[in-house]
Amino acid sequence: MPAREPTLLSPAVRTLYPFEGKVLEVDAGRLHYLDEGAGDPLLMVHGNPTWSFYYRDLVMALRDRYRCVVPDHIGCGLSDKPSDWGYTISDHVDNLVRLIDELDLRRATLVVHDWGGVIGYLAALRRPGRFARFVVFNSGVFLLPLPRALTVFRLPLYGPIVIRGLNAFLHAGLRYAVVHKERFRGAVREGYFAPYDSWAHRVAVLRFVQEIPIEPGHPNRQLLPELDRQLPSLAGFPHLIVWGRKDWVFHEGYLQGWRERFPDAEVHVLDDASHWVVEEASDRVIPMVEEFLSRHPIALGDA
Repeated sequence: MPAREPTLLSPAVRTLYPFEGKVLEVDAGRLHYLDEGAGDPLLMVHGNPTWSFYYRDLVMALRDRYRCVVPDHIGCGLSDKPSDWGYTISDHVDNLVRLIDELDLRRATLVVHDWGGVIGYLAALRRPGRFARFVVFNSGVFLLPLPRALTVFRLPLYGPIVIRGLNAFLHAGLRYAVVHKERFRGAVREGYFAPYDSWAHRVAVLRFVQEIPIEPGHPNRQLLPELDRQLPSLAGFPHLIVWGRKDWVFHEGYLQGWRERFPDAEVHVLDDASHWVVEEASDRVIPMVEEFLSRHPIALGDA
């Protein structure tokens, strides 16, 4: 089904994001996704507070050889943003699995960043026969201590006011979680802010923050260890890890965690990049991804 006209994007943003987009009807509403190119699929899963805009340069560079499928989670990007939906990680996983099934993705490469790691890997574990390669940008799929600074966004009343009212989580991310601030000016900055232009449209940003398992009794304290326990089943697949070393949220301990779980992974550490590594270093990231995919072609029986 064609997507509705994304009128919230200015001409300048559309120049950077020149995609038509499609939608899938899910229980929560219309889930927007890109489906560009042809060939073995690359399923790119974003985190918080980004959207499919984050992967635009990868899509432009790879769609001549691969089928690039890039969803916006419900509440994010150009997808619907209902006020009365659960917005749990499990809810997002259900939607991603639905998209995988509806598009009948096979021989796929999973590409993840931030919360996209947990959501994407849980979906891959539910549909293991459909994935053959994995690309990871700063993310975590296991429990490690997180910076205490995140807890301020979890304070009752204060969290909703600053995140939904002031859009402080996105403002803070673009100020403190990047190194090359010059890459986030003009239409690029406008593109990241465009879908999150009101209290109502920032519900998912808040809910993703609330899904971080900081408290001992948080439900995701059980979800993540269960995901971690199943990761060995994916260790035999080719993995590429591209890491922005100056990320203070997904710190060096997370990179070490990936190395321990996937010791055969190809790892590239960018010392001058932070959390938004694809945006900050796209000129280096794209060749790394291209070469990785070329070195690990998918045989017909692989997935």
